[in-house]
Amino acid sequence: MSQPWDYIAKLVCIGDSGTGKSSLTIRLCEGRFSSSHDVTIGVEFGSRIVPVGPPASRHFGKERDDYGPNHAPSGLAAPGADEEPVVSGLPSPPRKTQADQKRMKLSLWDTAGQETYKSITRSYFRGASGALLVFDITRPSSFVSCTQWLHDLRQIAEEGIVVILVGNKCDLSGDGSIQNQRRVTRQEAEDWCRQNNVVRYVETSAKSGEGVEHAFLEVAERIHQNIEGGKYDLNDRRSGVKGFGATGGRNNGVPKTVTLGLNDAMRRGGNGWAGSCCS
Repeated sequence: MSQPWDYIAKLVCIGDSGTGKSSLTIRLCEGRFSSSHDVTIGVEFGSRIVPVGPPASRHFGKERDDYGPNHAPSGLAAPGADEEPVVSGLPSPPRKTQADQKRMKLSLWDTAGQETYKSITRSYFRGASGALLVFDITRPSSFVSCTQWLHDLRQIAEEGIVVILVGNKCDLSGDGSIQNQRRVTRQEAEDWCRQNNVVRYVETSAKSGEGVEHAFLEVAERIHQNIEGGKYDLNDRRSGVKGFGATGGRNNGVPKTVTLGLNDAMRRGGNGWAGSCCS
């Protein structure tokens, strides 16, 4: 029986309350959108196994990240996209890329955005290897807050954490059928990323699903690049990344929390879980 994944990585979703962090996590983990969601208290959990490395990595490194629903987003290639043609009736040569394809389990920690819970949620930054810093493109105040969120994250998380900026609710930017409610431009967000050494800006809509998988898999792919570059000790519980079967923590370094779906974790209320890697 083959192993279900090669690596597991802890990701945190951070940003002001109401920016859509929980909706993004639900969209990724459950493939649905809920128009009403209770305010997150403390932290909620989800998980998703995603492809990293070739051929998934071929879809990254583009200048713009505005993938639509018909663009096979975030490393999930369209059927047949990587197939070799048959020439003169001869079979295709053996493909080598599939052997390089890896699977990463993302352990997603959706944190509360209210100031009341910041002392709690900051503790969950420890041991994270990646972060999605989310703001609402219709609320400039949530964009301004990103500077403080990033400062807090870098004060607590491990050095070298992969961070991308996510502008959520791009479905409200106007497409002719609705009024344009955008108040933060793409250029402003991209300039902020350059000024703050954040690797990428991605726009998403938890409602339509646009860009959501790409946002999470952008982080996963960059974490995989760091793994390939030897930047993590896969047996160190503080590194934010584990290899399959790695030791150094309970259940061989893979705490049970990562096997929970989002609903399961919400029913448990998030009580009693530690803030170390991938728990």
